Amino acid sequence: MQVRPRTFASLIMLTACLMANAAEVDKVVIARQPGIQFMPVIVMEGNKLLEKHLKLAGLGDVPVSWFTFAGGSETNNAVLSGSAHFAMGGMPPLVTLWDKTRGNGDVKGIAALSSYRFYLNTRNPNIKSIKDFTDKDRIALPGVKVSMGAVMLQMMVANAYGLENFDKLDRLTVSMSFPDGMAALFSPVSEITAHFASPPFYYHELKQPGVHKVMDSYDVLGPATTNVVFSTSKFREQNPKTFAAFLAALDEAMQIIKADKKTAAEIYLRVSNDKRTTMQEMLDMLNDPEIIFTSTPFNTMKWVDFMYRVKSIKNKPDTWKDLFFPNIHQLNGS
Repeated sequence: MQVRPRTFASLIMLTACLMANAAEVDKVVIARQPGIQFMPVIVMEGNKLLEKHLKLAGLGDVPVSWFTFAGGSETNNAVLSGSAHFAMGGMPPLVTLWDKTRGNGDVKGIAALSSYRFYLNTRNPNIKSIKDFTDKDRIALPGVKVSMGAVMLQMMVANAYGLENFDKLDRLTVSMSFPDGMAALFSPVSEITAHFASPPFYYHELKQPGVHKVMDSYDVLGPATTNVVFSTSKFREQNPKTFAAFLAALDEAMQIIKADKKTAAEIYLRVSNDKRTTMQEMLDMLNDPEIIFTSTPFNTMKWVDFMYRVKSIKNKPDTWKDLFFPNIHQLNGS
């Protein structure tokens, strides 16, 4: 049978569409870390918003799996290995991944998640400033040298001792998850005497007798994007509908947090299984004007400038848009 040209062209278009749909993953895997800074994705998980938007995109009932990792190294490796499609972490790890994967994986940010003060707390009564730490102290943070806490510590040290000595206290740092770091700080037999903490962990720490704040991130950085969600260029190119559905789900989660903090708090406590934080404490944090949830990256180049000056990265992005996929370039970022 002879196929008419118009019919043949239609078959080609149909085949192309089927191939495009086939390229989309049949399961989405997401890696995140603990803490209120990941509230938007926790709301996504609790309300199954990604499943909803995947279905709206015509992809059907795509299963979504969530994995909570203790620190940034695990989440980074999950994305780089392809075992996770989306991951969350601090702004400095994203800058490092962007630098190291240029031309080979091309990791970029999908959107910002949050901004908040990052507290350096201690139970050592002799420590009043960054210059009071000695070799007897140990500082817990999510990842030695590369995590947001590690880079923030370097900023504080550079301010106190000069840029050339930015890594002076790196030898005192110990990699621990936020929950483990808090538990170690509370233990009188632990070597940990200080902890770089995010909310809700620093809230609990400062209520503990004998624990006090040494410094916080605003002392050297000011308000800036702290946490982001990222992926690889390959995944984005091969799964455009899945990628767009994720952004739509994230946007809906942001709207829920803004419109109904009580519901957002309930979702967080249920999904995270957080038994220490009360509902009132959750609402206090969500109403704290310094804890910001937004998809718009801001003041990201402050992180970049420091990391480039101390040679933590070899390549420097020209603007924040170099670090993020074009899907959010229309936002008023910085």
